[in-house]
Amino acid sequence: MYAKTHNSYYMKHIQYQTEGTCSQLIDVTVDDNDVIQQVYFVGGCNGNLQGICRLVTGQKIGDVIGKLDGIRCGTKRTSCPDQLCKALQKLKG
Repeated sequence: MYAKTHNSYYMKHIQYQTEGTCSQLIDVTVDDNDVIQQVYFVGGCNGNLQGICRLVTGQKIGDVIGKLDGIRCGTKRTSCPDQLCKALQKLKG
């Protein structure tokens, strides 16, 4: 879950299996200051998820969770942004 980078910072990384969404997996890397460095979704609505990835990269975990937690997709009980929050909560510990 931790990887040392070339500049001696530690990165936290998770591959999170989603539940209840069209995407199947979210790959997230966060630095030691809880700033999102990279997000990648496998499956799902490609254009929308690219937009989410770009918007959250560079943001603090807590800020993203505060904005996206609990969002629902249509009649589903969750959404890709909500599942991203679940992955970030696991990284946050």
